[in-house]
Amino acid sequence: MRKPASIKGLETLGRVRLSKHFFLRDFLYSDVAAIYGLSNIPDDPDLAIAAGKQLCDELLEPIVSAFGPITIRSAYRSAEVNRVCNEKGENCASNEKNAAAHIWDLRDKDGCMGAVACIVVPKYLEHYEATGEWQPIAWWIHDHLPYDELEFYPKLCAFNIGWHERPTRQIFSYINPRGILTRPGMDNHEGDHSEYYADLTPVVFG
Repeated sequence: MRKPASIKGLETLGRVRLSKHFFLRDFLYSDVAAIYGLSNIPDDPDLAIAAGKQLCDELLEPIVSAFGPITIRSAYRSAEVNRVCNEKGENCASNEKNAAAHIWDLRDKDGCMGAVACIVVPKYLEHYEATGEWQPIAWWIHDHLPYDELEFYPKLCAFNIGWHERPTRQIFSYINPRGILTRPGMDNHEGDHSEYYADLTPVVFG
């Protein structure tokens, strides 16, 4: 598929169904693009679709099944949008670091495909606002889903969740206690962590 150059072409691209609940259009809005007058359109639609389907099927759909609807805060960024975001100091990593992450249609330096979305889980947000705990949903995802990286933020307990062909399975948080929760090689990385999200059963899954 070619990069759209018309409204009709962009409408067609946006209608591509990535999974049961998600279409590509759900992931194309960008605050940075809106403010700086940029078009957040994939240069390589086929690669963006392929990576997005994996993100949705492997990670987002299981979260929806377990926790209910999610809200997408930020997801796909074109290379141009991400570059401007980085240069303007708008909290975006470089294009090299965001390849196969927020830039779905750009493979990383090892030739791997990947995709990232920043999401909010409204039903879990109620638990977070009552307790300040972000770890339960992090451990639930760790035990159940083939994620690459998770990165948690204080506002709304939003978090980046990524799919990648070679997942690192690392969890980091900007919410206290700030830092790395787990990564390969740490004593807490392997095994069952259900004790950390047992309290979610009546609150979130009830």
